[in-house]
Amino acid sequence: MAKKPEIRELTKAELQIMQLLWKKEKAFVNDLVGDIPEPKPAYNTVSTIIRILERKGFVSHNSFGKTHEYYPLINRDIYLNSYMGNVLQSFFSNSVPNLVSFLSKKEGISLEEANEIMEIIEKQMSGKDNH
Repeated sequence: MAKKPEIRELTKAELQIMQLLWKKEKAFVNDLVGDIPEPKPAYNTVSTIIRILERKGFVSHNSFGKTHEYYPLINRDIYLNSYMGNVLQSFFSNSVPNLVSFLSKKEGISLEEANEIMEIIEKQMSGKDNH
């Protein structure tokens, strides 16, 4: 069985650009700069980040003359699954109960949220939801 390629973790700036691309599906650098909240980075900064993402295999582009329209190659859910798997392994010894315990202590969980979590778990256990 072939080994899955490792998905590298993104920097904060790279993740910000990827979030925009996942939302937009395709974008030119000007579009991305326009969607970033103030203080906006320079066009060249965003262009550099996009080229880094392209080298890492996260995005590709279609050329229109001298301009490029970028699109994601890695699906958001695939990245999230890999990222959270790394967090679970690195910080919580692959223990979901340890992760939930950490989140409940740090963020606090209301009774309503606890019930919602239980509903999600029950759906997962009964096979009604495959997320």
